[in-house]
Amino acid sequence: MSSASPAAVNAASNANLASVQGTASVLVLKKALDTQVAGAVQLVQSLPQPALATSGALGTRVNTYA
Repeated sequence: MSSASPAAVNAASNANLASVQGTASVLVLKKALDTQVAGAVQLVQSLPQPALATSGALGTRVNTYA
């Protein structure tokens, strides 16, 4: 997962939204951030869930993994 280009972030944040170029810069930045979010969600969802305790005094009464 690549990070958003600092130049793109700078250009989008300093852009004049009334111009076509400014609007395009913001849209490109939004698309890059959406792509990063999708990648991060995939990584988090691919993590294995820890097994819950089934016996003993610890971890059998309250599931604190939420």
